[in-house]
Amino acid sequence: MRALIGKEIQGFLGSLIGHIVIVVFLLLTGLFLWVFPGNILDSGYADLGVLFHIAPWVFLFLVPAITMRSFSEERRTGTIELLLTKPISELRLVLAKYLAAVVLVVLALVPTLVYWYSIGSMAVPAWNIDSGGIRGSYIGLFFLASTFTAIGIFASSLTESQIVAFLIAVFLCFIVYVGFDLIADFNAFGAMEGPIKGLGIQQHYDSMSRGVIDLRDVLYFLGVDAIFLLATRTVVQSRTW
Repeated sequence: MRALIGKEIQGFLGSLIGHIVIVVFLLLTGLFLWVFPGNILDSGYADLGVLFHIAPWVFLFLVPAITMRSFSEERRTGTIELLLTKPISELRLVLAKYLAAVVLVVLALVPTLVYWYSIGSMAVPAWNIDSGGIRGSYIGLFFLASTFTAIGIFASSLTESQIVAFLIAVFLCFIVYVGFDLIADFNAFGAMEGPIKGLGIQQHYDSMSRGVIDLRDVLYFLGVDAIFLLATRTVVQSRTW
């Protein structure tokens, strides 16, 4: 399993799209933080709220770009059949591809720690910032990205086309991120508004972004990850039925 994880990471970083995804993420978040209207310098307030507001929307497209080739490429080239003959279970195969993609997302996130150091140094007095909220936001962003990754892996297992896998993943990530909030905004649901919003990612991500790490939010993300990973295993297993 470890060898497969390493192979997936090397394959991604060895491709042009791997570097493009990381550069695009850093470029977009950097532009919103330091250049575009409403940036940190214009507001005069040392806060990374802009990063944690825009990052989920960037991940909505970049994570599917990372995961779209996970199973689609294997199915297109026929190597999925070879993998299934190896002494590794379908679940371990799915987990290996999932963990490799999560590592790549973390690699894209790590350079943004420079932003944290920058605003801490610029604050007056130095480091007069809400570090607890920033830590919570990073944790929330990691869990959000891990859930997008699980969804992307599932989408990739459904088709041989990377483009189709990308579009399916973007659609599902959008629905899980804000779809339930949009549905709950209809007045017809009344008292069910809260529970419906609780089914979506945004409410749990916003809770973590306030610096409060609630076990219920953590269990939510782990639960959604498990659902999509088990669904992916079922799709992979169906090839042997």
